Amino acid sequence: MTCVTELPTTEHLLSGNRACAGCGIGIGLRAITKALDGRMVLVNPASCLTVLGGMYPLASLDIPWINVAFPSTAAAAAGVRAGLRAMGREGEMTVLAMAGDGGTADIGIQALSGAAERDDDFIYVCYDNEAYMNTGTQRSGSTPHGAKTTTTWTGKRENPKDVLAIMEAHRIGYVASTSAAFPTDVYDKMVTARDRRGLRYLHMNTPCPSGWSFDPKDSVRLGKLAVETGLVVLFEIADGVFRLTGRSAALAKSGKPRTPVAEYLASQGRFRGMSEADVAEVQAWIDERWGRYVARNAGD
Repeated sequence: MTCVTELPTTEHLLSGNRACAGCGIGIGLRAITKALDGRMVLVNPASCLTVLGGMYPLASLDIPWINVAFPSTAAAAAGVRAGLRAMGREGEMTVLAMAGDGGTADIGIQALSGAAERDDDFIYVCYDNEAYMNTGTQRSGSTPHGAKTTTTWTGKRENPKDVLAIMEAHRIGYVASTSAAFPTDVYDKMVTARDRRGLRYLHMNTPCPSGWSFDPKDSVRLGKLAVETGLVVLFEIADGVFRLTGRSAALAKSGKPRTPVAEYLASQGRFRGMSEADVAEVQAWIDERWGRYVARNAGD
């Protein structure tokens, strides 16, 4: 595992970007661009990341960047890869598709599924801030149970869609879950993805102060707390082999109780007013899923 002091010092995400204070996307993106050494083409739909990157004629990254229509991220990335191949330049850079949970779990899933079925040669990262944040915090398929949004103002009734399981079902070579609160985990998994071929999928949790209603200074703390509770689990599946990674692996090995999810829920305004029964339902869902992951990890 890479230590923070071992991360490359070259910065490809420049100062003065338009991200909100405490935005988890920027933390994760720094690690991603370091892992790819800036040798990349980024394909991005309408999203918070578009705002972070800057509006013409300004840009806050020193890499080639293509903005595309909301549902077409994976299709456009496949086209960029085909174009590089036609020019004999595919070995020069990585094609990175990066979209939010709305552009991945909902609006863009048909293009992503098609790219996975074809095993197109690019990396896809879903940065999951658990709602449509760029357009006013509407519910997405990744919004957790109980969260208030502008379209679920009494709290979402359903648990989040398991996009990682959907991608694994496509039998692509590499699927991974990570969190921007653990940049070295992001970095290591992006390096692994960089050195493989075919479609590689990473799902990165990115805390959002404005959408989740918490103090921006607490972004990393809350991202880590989500992992401590088991709500976010760090793992990777390489060629069908599952293993827990980083802090999640350490938690499983220790056998110690995870932090109750009530502590995590109480730290954000979006969960205000949840009943004890709702909190217990979320805890039961986490416990059941955690048990499956631990059993699968031990089985390997």
